[in-house]
Amino acid sequence: MKVCIAEKPSVARDIAEIIGAKQRKDGYYEGNGYQVTWTFGHFCTLKEPHDYTEQWKFWRLEDLPIIPSNFGIKLIANNGVERQFKVIEQLVQQCEEVINCGDAGQEGELIQRWVLLKAQCTAPVKRLWISSLTEEAIREGFQKLKDADQYNNLYAAGSARAIGDWLLGMNATRLFTKKFAMGKTVLSIGRVQTPTLAMIVARQKEINAFVSEEYWELKTIYRETEFTATIDRIKILDRAEKGLAYLKEHPFEITSFEKKEGKEGNPRLFDLTALQVEANKKYAYSADDTLKYIQGLYEKKLVTYPRVDTTYLSEDLHPKIAGILQDMTPYAALTAPVLAKPIPKLKTVFDDKKVTDHHAIIPTGVYPANLGLDEKRVYDLVARRFIAAFYPECKISNTTVLGKVGQVEFKVTGKQILEPGWKEVYANDVAPKKEGEEEEKILPVFVVGESGPHTPRIHQGKTSPPKAFTEATLLRAMETAGKQVDDEEMRELLKDNGIGRPSTRANIIETLFRRKYIEKRKKNIYATQTGIDLIDTIQTELLKSPELTGIWERKLRLIEKGEYAMDTFKQELIQMVIDLTKEVKTANYKVITIAPDQPVEKEKEKEEKPKKEAKPKEPKKAVVIEEQQCPKCKAHLLKKGNTAYGCANFKVCGFKVPFEVFGKKLTDKQISDLLTKGKTGKIKGWKLTGADSETEGKLILNAAFELAIEQ
Repeated sequence: MKVCIAEKPSVARDIAEIIGAKQRKDGYYEGNGYQVTWTFGHFCTLKEPHDYTEQWKFWRLEDLPIIPSNFGIKLIANNGVERQFKVIEQLVQQCEEVINCGDAGQEGELIQRWVLLKAQCTAPVKRLWISSLTEEAIREGFQKLKDADQYNNLYAAGSARAIGDWLLGMNATRLFTKKFAMGKTVLSIGRVQTPTLAMIVARQKEINAFVSEEYWELKTIYRETEFTATIDRIKILDRAEKGLAYLKEHPFEITSFEKKEGKEGNPRLFDLTALQVEANKKYAYSADDTLKYIQGLYEKKLVTYPRVDTTYLSEDLHPKIAGILQDMTPYAALTAPVLAKPIPKLKTVFDDKKVTDHHAIIPTGVYPANLGLDEKRVYDLVARRFIAAFYPECKISNTTVLGKVGQVEFKVTGKQILEPGWKEVYANDVAPKKEGEEEEKILPVFVVGESGPHTPRIHQGKTSPPKAFTEATLLRAMETAGKQVDDEEMRELLKDNGIGRPSTRANIIETLFRRKYIEKRKKNIYATQTGIDLIDTIQTELLKSPELTGIWERKLRLIEKGEYAMDTFKQELIQMVIDLTKEVKTANYKVITIAPDQPVEKEKEKEEKPKKEAKPKEPKKAVVIEEQQCPKCKAHLLKKGNTAYGCANFKVCGFKVPFEVFGKKLTDKQISDLLTKGKTGKIKGWKLTGADSETEGKLILNAAFELAIEQ
């Protein structure tokens, strides 16, 4: 028997159906020589300090640095996790072969390897490595299973990342908290979190220190076209008024008229960061929300693997592009011009050297049905970007006109779109703009030497402070380790030195919000006083420098490529923690407190003998349902306000039943039947997305514990 382990129940169900394991068992599917089981995210984690020795349970400066001789893993303390792990453990200990079907990325590899390690798996392991969850991709993947050893470097990079985060997070957080904090304040320090916060604080300080200044510019209108003087901004009004008087005494003369045709290159395909940036700009979606939406689209088989950091496709995908475009029937009017000719093999799209384990995010061609508004919007971003990549370039005409009034020189520039090319894909939408790109402005034809009357004026303005970060600009700053880079090719070169991974950056930003180090006002992100104080306390540049953190990220990527030893990286981090501890223990910086109305994330552990642990409080406004269990992981169900019943271990399990679903409010009896029997009786009036009329049927929990209508 071969055991397949997927990362989610829904993926396990799809795989089981395709490979013929159609018999449902307790925690797995079976059939055709396969057993298909699943995790639901992380089952294992690195051991905590107190798991190594009781002494490390207490936060004491004299115990730092905490450096285990060997890092161990443990099962997450959760009923659902423990129950499903036992299923996996029994299956892998009795099988002839394991097929790792986890997400094809660093995090997915780490999740699966730790589970197999904890289960003491001795069977040979194969790897299913696919870029989409379509039936075709899964079948092809099973025909071309890889040896698990091919991904040892990926696992090593994931382990090194986890150990590095543990070493720095555990030691630096305790070190700074015990040395500088008062009361119950916890100063949270992280390998990526802290330099990200440092960038926001630095920008905040620039904004706070900025003093706006008035300035004046000389402008004039000649032949209904406004020109601006090319001299420096004038700081004194009297000088501007004298300049205006001078302009009134002389005619306007054209000294140069230059018109050049050019091209605007097509926008690159999306990597995860670029998609998060675009979704934030257009819809104000947070990075975390965009990741959830695109992950949902991936699991619905509508797009390829999303947690990627390349904007290129592998060259072997070129023959498949026409078929994908052909299947994108909702966009037939846009794909028709592309399909009318052979698909070009563009170097800006296809490049094997720019693709490692995965390619850019593109549609699979599966019809996008039954999507909510947010997923529909994100899908549309991906679909249009994919189509636009194969359109002709946009042809433009750039015009520069120079003139003078007496001895004062003037200038105006204009842009005209001659052939829209790829911009036709966004004809009824807003085409993605590059930083600093000008709007279309058509200028009249001028003749050098022509002269005539004009209407001069003084324009008054104020200097503007630096712009606060938005999630879009913060993501870009993380990607380029704080460097301001607009050029797409240069950004590609800097990605190896970016801080964090595309899949983790959203979580880092959310963590900073949760810890009250940053806050959002409209779309802008600002550092709180607590965040500013924390960065001011950290005098060690290593902890808050995006560039230095980017060097660590580069080494992690080299480990992934097999070009750097994991043990070397680990020893470097250990030495860094040792040096950091020595430095901070003798330092004399300011002490941080948190304002009384600002909640603390968690209480520090006590220094002395532990007191009896208080019983955990029940969540507020949540009631345990008598004798009801989560059908997915068997934990208690909780009533969450007036919106849903959810699993007590929701963050791990993810199961919930909304009070209102498919347009109908459920009764207590219907919810009880659903939880105990897996289905309700027949109900009229369901409103399904995309359906023209209401539907009658039973509400059921399918094999993936998702709600569906059985007619």
